[in-house]
Amino acid sequence: MKSYTLQPAVAVRGEITVPGDKSISHRSIMLGSVANGVTTVAGFLRGEDNMATLNAMRAMGIKIEDDGSVLKIHGAGLHGLSEPEDIVDCGNSGTSIRLLTGLLAGQSFFTVLTGDRYLRKRPMKRVVTPLAAMGAKIAGRAGGEKAPLAITGSQLSGVAYDSPVSSAQVKSAILLAGLYADGETVVTEPHLSRDHSERMLHHFGADIEAAGTVVRIRGGRELTAREIVVPGDISSAAFFMVAGLIVPCSELLIAGVGVNPTRTGIIDILTMMGGKISLLNLREVSGEPVADILVRTSALQGIDISGDLVPRAIDEFPIIAVAAAAAKGRTTIRDARELRVKETDRIRAMAENLRLAGVRVDEAADGMTVYGTEKFTAFHADSCGDHRIAMSMLVAALVADKPCTVDDTECIATSFPNFFSLLEQVAVR
Repeated sequence: MKSYTLQPAVAVRGEITVPGDKSISHRSIMLGSVANGVTTVAGFLRGEDNMATLNAMRAMGIKIEDDGSVLKIHGAGLHGLSEPEDIVDCGNSGTSIRLLTGLLAGQSFFTVLTGDRYLRKRPMKRVVTPLAAMGAKIAGRAGGEKAPLAITGSQLSGVAYDSPVSSAQVKSAILLAGLYADGETVVTEPHLSRDHSERMLHHFGADIEAAGTVVRIRGGRELTAREIVVPGDISSAAFFMVAGLIVPCSELLIAGVGVNPTRTGIIDILTMMGGKISLLNLREVSGEPVADILVRTSALQGIDISGDLVPRAIDEFPIIAVAAAAAKGRTTIRDARELRVKETDRIRAMAENLRLAGVRVDEAADGMTVYGTEKFTAFHADSCGDHRIAMSMLVAALVADKPCTVDDTECIATSFPNFFSLLEQVAVR
């Protein structure tokens, strides 16, 4: 287990580019593999999670060339995948295992999906249940709740599913299965989750319509290969956005970041807290809005966060908790029960780690209340094997009174392989 010790910073300055969007990278591989023709992908995130998806598709017979800059995916069409010879290992990637479960449910072969010890603890019935309603045959531990998942491909039928949670992974798994289903598949969410799947399915030519919290897809239409340029991941940019806001005397430009409206809850929340954030050079790339993000040191104020904002920032709450701890006053986070079932229980993990930094935190079943403090005391934190917890606490270390250590930091490679080098590049000491 690797630990990382970080010195406090007196400023954060410079211009950086963060790695490609993890969500878009996953989907580019899957849809490129089942499209007709050669899909090229520039800006692909070569983190461990996305490589798990890439290797899974290779295991199912897809030729993927990688020159280190651009991927070339030789698509085999909707029905061109072949049965893998071995169990498919999804590593730590919840996106890989849940979306692949949907994609594989309508195939003509048998597949077993598994992952590391953290992934094997995460809930899977949230995708297994709606897929079973479509006719999927999926078995797993704890009655289908836990991986490994054994999928026997079968003929699927369209379904109208009212999802109890706003989850892009659940929605995407159903939509991918809907590509193979007879008739129309409809997914309705309580709040709109990120819509990368809808955008990319449309980009590849799927028969899909989205309106508000409802999305419809009709099965049977072949997909056509496309050129994809993956923008920078706003979830990765979020760590540096918060660093630029809470470290004194800071100004940081993060270039080429995806600013999909279903993902910009982090910008809205930090702006509501008083953060000085500017979006520059707005443009559209491969169907996704992109901008350069400029942040400057700001006097943050505590706020209440709930409702529609939550699914638009669900992956950013660990770093939002750090911003709240550095703000003046109290920040209350509600309606975020989903955080309990991420790579770890992120509510518990952030509460425990921030307390080590001298921050008062009250836990709730669906969130937390964070009481801001002027200075973090030196701490020795545990990432709990969660990349976002690890990076959040390393950002917190920048404003601590003495050097801080975070344990189990190898997990950062799942989403942000060059995080450490970028952090050291911009931190002024």
